[in-house]
Amino acid sequence: MSTAPTAPMAPKADLKKFFNPASVALVGATDDLSRFAGKVLMRMTDFGYKGKIYPVNPRFKGQKVRGFDCYASVRDLPEAPDHVGVVVPAQHVLGILEDCAARGAKFVTVYTGGFAESGTAEGKALQAEVVALARRAGMRIMGPNCNGMISFVDGFAMTTSATIAGPRRAAGNVGVVSQSGGAGQVNVMWRAQEAGVGVSYQVSCGNSSDLNIIDFIEFMLDDASTDVIMALVEHIPDGRRFMATARRAAALKKPIVMVKLGRTEAGGHAAASHTGAMAGSDDVTDAALKQCGVIRVDDCNELYEMAMLLRAKRIPQGPRTAATTISGGNGVLLVDHGAANGLEWPEYSKKTREELASFLPKMATTANPTDVSNALIGKADLFRRCVETIAADDNIDMVIPTYTMTPRADLEAAVEAWKATTKPMAMLWIGKCNDQPDFNQLTIAATGMPVFRNTLSCVKAVQAAIRYGKFSAANAKRAEPARPAGCDVEAARALVKKAAGTMTERASKEVLAAYGFPVTREALAKTADEAVRIAKETGAEVAMKIESADIPHKTEAGAIRLHVQGDAAVREAFDAVMAAAKKYKPSAKLDGVLVQEMAPAGLEIMLGLVSDPVFGPVVVAGLGGIHVEVLRDLAYRVAPIDHSDARAMLQELRGYKLLEGVRGAAPRDIDALCDLIVRLSWLGADLSNEITELDVNPLILREQGAGAKVVDALVIGRKS
Repeated sequence: MSTAPTAPMAPKADLKKFFNPASVALVGATDDLSRFAGKVLMRMTDFGYKGKIYPVNPRFKGQKVRGFDCYASVRDLPEAPDHVGVVVPAQHVLGILEDCAARGAKFVTVYTGGFAESGTAEGKALQAEVVALARRAGMRIMGPNCNGMISFVDGFAMTTSATIAGPRRAAGNVGVVSQSGGAGQVNVMWRAQEAGVGVSYQVSCGNSSDLNIIDFIEFMLDDASTDVIMALVEHIPDGRRFMATARRAAALKKPIVMVKLGRTEAGGHAAASHTGAMAGSDDVTDAALKQCGVIRVDDCNELYEMAMLLRAKRIPQGPRTAATTISGGNGVLLVDHGAANGLEWPEYSKKTREELASFLPKMATTANPTDVSNALIGKADLFRRCVETIAADDNIDMVIPTYTMTPRADLEAAVEAWKATTKPMAMLWIGKCNDQPDFNQLTIAATGMPVFRNTLSCVKAVQAAIRYGKFSAANAKRAEPARPAGCDVEAARALVKKAAGTMTERASKEVLAAYGFPVTREALAKTADEAVRIAKETGAEVAMKIESADIPHKTEAGAIRLHVQGDAAVREAFDAVMAAAKKYKPSAKLDGVLVQEMAPAGLEIMLGLVSDPVFGPVVVAGLGGIHVEVLRDLAYRVAPIDHSDARAMLQELRGYKLLEGVRGAAPRDIDALCDLIVRLSWLGADLSNEITELDVNPLILREQGAGAKVVDALVIGRKS
């Protein structure tokens, strides 16, 4: 796996000359096709590059390399090349880059490995020097440890990849970005092309020391040739910048489809809070991608299947789906998979049913899905009319013509119907052409119509497209989140800085109160007599808990008593809490016992913040109490968020029905909870440099209109 240490920021690059250079130099050039540089030069010329090529290798100075004059150094070139490829051992790369800088090169691709990906201090240091040199010189670097790029649009390739051997494929409208060379070029680009999905550009940026996937996505967003972007990603280099770029993609209606590797990667730190312990990096990544409209899929097949559907620029406006089929069983299978994935199968309008009945065979049905029966096989004109009739129905958002074994003309009828309407369609072709065996999926795909060979794949792609359409519509109306009134940022910051680490429950609640959270009435008792006095002032029943920054989880320590009532009980509880704390952690500094009001009955909710190394502060919500660790029913959003984001979080929870009220229980105050989630997200965003983790567990959520109250909280600040 490639690695990408944080590099100094660089200005946005204009990558036109990167992909379409007028002149190219290749350092390390050779005619020897057993060597990496020899393959790069061969692929470049065989691909049909028409610009100037300058081989550079002191061994062949004054000679011809693949028919081109060879130079000893980049400094000796007759002009500043637009793009330089570097294929030399790692220890020579810095010297080559100095030559490139001196000659005025603007783009350099470093193929060589032995840098940060090695995991050694030397490799990381060398990569840092490469970036520093590039920044000083105003050059932009792709790599190191990469396999280059391909522009089908411009007819330029600088790669060793055998995927472009033979006649050059026509340019399509789907871009490919990845850190990996082999996986990006074979698993994604080549397989997409084999499935009939044309590619505009492909890049494999390796270690991403400078130019990274975000830079290339931004180029493709600005490029008129690219309508969909497929991404195979090992690491996201800058989470916030990536999310902003993805939202821009959605605004431009250029979907990003991604396979994000590393689902099983554990969190990158030892978490002290429940939130931190449960927020794995992939949980956060998955939420962030949904939040910015990226379509995440599980494997490379799904990548190009989604691209095939989306490149047609017909996004379903809703889940209302219709299908035609010549097999009743296939229709049932389609409905089953569809219903399980959120598709709806509404009835056609009366007008549609009547029109279908006017020309379909008697054994056909006019229901949805429409079983046209075997009697329609060989009647292409009726196939077309059937699909067009259904597509014209205002009750339908998406049409899936489904075929098994049928003549070519019948299949082409669906293509003609697709061309005749603007409604989204996807052909599901499970069988083969029974009169022309060489007529296949590629032939259909070449027309631009999406075509699938598997029912579940088709359904999942359609469902993802529907989700994307919904996000895109909402994103177009979305304003930037606004900080709620009543958030005292400076007061909260001062409290966290004063603690300089793990805060006590009382201090944690003070931070929350500064952001408008309702907290329990409480006071600290250092003696049993003080506890009795505070209890009388607080209420008939109290909760009593140890107050110690060294014991963040009081339940585990047994240092908590609930529903304590009466002087004698309070004294006994005080002594028991102190004794339990001392036994649990003899070295702990004990401030006393916190005596607080018993919170009213309600539903226990857990809220939290965690600092993600990629995306920064992330807000977490789920059902609370001790069950949160067992059920792990949690939702995540990158902070800050607005009220609609907060409600969407809650709706993702499996336990959301409990909030709405079940089995006679009253609905809970969801609006109040959403407001607190928003406030917490802003606390995380405002104090991202001061707080690493935060727990609110439990928050007692009362009936609708009655609000909520924080019962327990834990803030973990950054130590200076």
